[in-house]
Amino acid sequence: MGVRRTAVVKLAVSDEHRGALHRTAEQYLYCANRTSDYCWSDISYTECKTNKREVRDALYSELREETDLQAQLVQAAIRRAVEAVKGVVERWKKRQRVSQPTFTAETMDYDTRSATFYRDKVSLATVEGRVEPSFVLPADSPTPYERYVLSEDYEFRESTLRYDAATDEFYLNISTRRIDGDGAEVPADTGHPDQTVLGIDLGVNSLAVSSTGRFWEGNDYDHWCREFEKRRGKMQQRGTQAAHNALLRLGKREEAWRKQYIHTVANELVAEAVEHDCDVIVFEDLTDIRERLPQAKWHHVWAFRRLFEYVAYKAPDHGVSVEQVEPNHTSQRCSRTDCGFTHDDNRHGEHFCCQKCGYEVNADYNAAKNIGLRYARKRTHRLRSSPKSGSGDAEVNLRINGGTLNGKSHQPIAGD
Repeated sequence: MGVRRTAVVKLAVSDEHRGALHRTAEQYLYCANRTSDYCWSDISYTECKTNKREVRDALYSELREETDLQAQLVQAAIRRAVEAVKGVVERWKKRQRVSQPTFTAETMDYDTRSATFYRDKVSLATVEGRVEPSFVLPADSPTPYERYVLSEDYEFRESTLRYDAATDEFYLNISTRRIDGDGAEVPADTGHPDQTVLGIDLGVNSLAVSSTGRFWEGNDYDHWCREFEKRRGKMQQRGTQAAHNALLRLGKREEAWRKQYIHTVANELVAEAVEHDCDVIVFEDLTDIRERLPQAKWHHVWAFRRLFEYVAYKAPDHGVSVEQVEPNHTSQRCSRTDCGFTHDDNRHGEHFCCQKCGYEVNADYNAAKNIGLRYARKRTHRLRSSPKSGSGDAEVNLRINGGTLNGKSHQPIAGD
């Protein structure tokens, strides 16, 4: 794997071009859902079609005739659907509950043929020809767009156009890879001997806990999600057109609030890594998060995924990479490196007590350390020592505050 960087850019879209992009997204989603229908089977995962070439050969001509999409966008929609079905099949093989993938969010994947970048604008293929919205860039320089998209050290790979219904704005997530003077991809430096890891555990009671002992509590987030839910319930009971319109406005305000909340947490999490000179932020893999946290509601799962996404594109601007590790047994394993005993009885709610060595600590903090340790142990480079603490932590490539929890939390205030 090489060095990859993503820049998120807001677009200034005229009303005319806005309509063209919406109509393009509608046809793109049609292609993706038609592909999902073709690939899916309710009988068995062995009946699902996951070979991209075979699916493309079967559907491409039909979808070209049925839509006004450019060839590259049709192929991108097919690829997206096949990848989604393939991911569901993998979970099905593990006997997890699954359902056919469906696509509703207005997002489209653009490659080098369907998107052309200029210094202050982008040319995008639509069903009504090319549109060229300009970029809305912050005043601070250099921006991620300037660092990666305009840099000769990085090469454009692909981008995802995303429509945010809450703000009524379009954004581009632009993916790049670092190249050398000959145009070859520069491999990621995974063997640095002084690499330092920050582990992050995500949960219901504490939205996020870092291996440095910092907590981002979920109480305030849960409170306001419940308040919005109560307000929606009251409006739905009225059944009037005015109540329906108010319900739509409330939905947009709630979505904007949740996004701002998670953005703030993501900024503080990245700042925590920078403050402790961490080179890598490590999360648990979120693929099966619903099954692992059955008590989590939809807004918890939404927050987990968005937090990872926001940190993943914010952290590289500070020289910090973001990784994921397998989550199995991180809550039941003792994080003391001279122990590592794993047993279900080690954890009781928010309390962790190792049945072998007697190590007692907050359960989420213990899990955050295990997540960081799992990544550090898999590296082939020499681990840099950190000071031993009263908890008995041995020398590892993981930053901790001696097992002491500082209890910090983030509590933004929701608007009325």
